[in-house]
Amino acid sequence: MVARCFPYYLDFRFDAGTSRGILRKKETWFLEIYDPLDPSKKGIGECAIFRGLSYDDRPEYAAKMSEVCQNIDRYISNASTLLAEWPAIRFGLETALADLQCKDAKILFPSAFTDGTDFIPINGLIWMDRKEKMLLSIRKKIDEGFKCIKLKIGAIDFEEELSLLAFIRKEYAVKDIEIRVDANGAFAPDQALEKLNRLSAFSIHSIEQPIKQGQIEAMAELCCKTPIPIALDEELIGCNTPEGRRNLITMIKPAYIILKPSLVGGFSATKEWIDLANEFQTDWWITSALESNIGLNAIAQWTYVHRNELPQGLGTGQLFHNNISSPLLVEKGGLYYHKSTPWGVLNS
Repeated sequence: MVARCFPYYLDFRFDAGTSRGILRKKETWFLEIYDPLDPSKKGIGECAIFRGLSYDDRPEYAAKMSEVCQNIDRYISNASTLLAEWPAIRFGLETALADLQCKDAKILFPSAFTDGTDFIPINGLIWMDRKEKMLLSIRKKIDEGFKCIKLKIGAIDFEEELSLLAFIRKEYAVKDIEIRVDANGAFAPDQALEKLNRLSAFSIHSIEQPIKQGQIEAMAELCCKTPIPIALDEELIGCNTPEGRRNLITMIKPAYIILKPSLVGGFSATKEWIDLANEFQTDWWITSALESNIGLNAIAQWTYVHRNELPQGLGTGQLFHNNISSPLLVEKGGLYYHKSTPWGVLNS
């Protein structure tokens, strides 16, 4: 096989506020694999690095991408070993190989989803911003038909965030709207339980990563005492061995784990996490990590065939104004695949 790679920069339609600051541009990489005897047989995958978050975020990332391309057959044969410490690249390689097998049709995992006869329920994501803008976003998502709202919290005043939640619960009962919150590690360990107690007044479904990752004992204690089910997110990043994954689940005992294939090591590693979660009776759902529609398409198709009924976190494709046009469409609180809509052309 022959391979090539190239970077691509996605531009946000708006300034996306996160606990790491304002995002305006998202770097990603694409990996193309093709048969030299028949270059029309090719596959494309997205090595979706997330600067400041990905385990792959190292100065030698571009050099590693080049090395993989120059030795593609070796990496195809030994991806689990050679790319264990490069989860984004492993995700891109797995996706490119799946696309190669379907002859660049981008139907990687055929199902009722890709047939257009079913959809994936997703949460409506509310980005950190001023209270007034977040309130408008909440109303808009609910009007658009979302039954599950996910709020990024931890960037504005906590009292204002509580008032946002109070607004939702005043207007919408628990049976009508599910609320998830994502703190992205914003709470100090000695203040987290008090904040969780106050948040629990609003019938919160779950909270993602209330304290920063790496504080295993503090997170384990919090999971034991919390009135709100805790979901691990960033905590999973860097757990690149079966032993590490098992130890993490055993020690912390979370209610949920949130799986981002491009951050945890592709579909093979994601499946290992799912098997482990099922063993320990931990629930899970899958979330994209600001990939382009190339990566999002692969994640959505794979998610559907694993039949998790919870709302997934797969609504990020609409965030970029220079995304690759695709059959993916968010409407009525779900992600749909309109197979009659053609894919756009990716210009490298």
